[in-house]
Amino acid sequence: MLPSQLHLNFETLRPVLLIILFLLFTFNLSAQRTREVQVQNQFWWSLNTNIKIASKWSILADFHNRRTNFFANTNFFFLRLGTAYKINEHLSVAAGAGQLWLANRSGATEFFSNETRLYQQFQLSHTIGQSALNNTFRIEERWQQKVVNGTLTDVYRYSTRFRYQIALNIPVSKKKYVPSIAIADEILLQAGKDIIYNSFDQNRLFAGIKQQITPALSFDAGYMLVYQQRLSGFQYNRNHTMRLFFYWKPSLKKKQQTKSTAFHLTEE
Repeated sequence: MLPSQLHLNFETLRPVLLIILFLLFTFNLSAQRTREVQVQNQFWWSLNTNIKIASKWSILADFHNRRTNFFANTNFFFLRLGTAYKINEHLSVAAGAGQLWLANRSGATEFFSNETRLYQQFQLSHTIGQSALNNTFRIEERWQQKVVNGTLTDVYRYSTRFRYQIALNIPVSKKKYVPSIAIADEILLQAGKDIIYNSFDQNRLFAGIKQQITPALSFDAGYMLVYQQRLSGFQYNRNHTMRLFFYWKPSLKKKQQTKSTAFHLTEE
């Protein structure tokens, strides 16, 4: 029977479903105010690394590339670095900085505007049966370079963005290398003196699979619906997005040797 295969039942999933329904309700309220909607097709891919350097400390490094019209046009490149500390089995914190290069077009000319970010993150994880549930809270301080009439300026728009993601990974087999089901929803809100009409930034709803490749390398792939409100407040983007994210989690550990101690790169 399918519920037993997924190691889940309605009672244990009820809190998760309530949270997802709340986020979708918020998303639908924003959608009802839609005046102009631009529909786009995008492809997002990234490499997310989490390098363990001590029992509680890790170095984080991510690279992201997003493309519009699936593969045809560059949307942006993004590089993010940080460090994470594991408080206990369920709770970890992280902080770092990122740099984004956003593609713009003026006629036939393509150019890139800059965005610099700082971020702080709290992640709470636990299990429901055999499934893994992650709650991620992130705060971002963002400096975005303004483009006026197709020309880069030296003026930057500052905003603070608040992100909450709930993600559920549901195994369908006890075998480690059989793909599992991945479901996630993230809502993003923002504030700042330039944020007047779009305090709701966007919502990202994802469904797909997660696949373990090696003990240290995995990926998730699937469909994501991104609904984003633009600065005007009455203009929205609805992005039908194919997503492919890789996750690499190696470990730098001290290996005891007979005559010396050295660092070795191992996979866990």
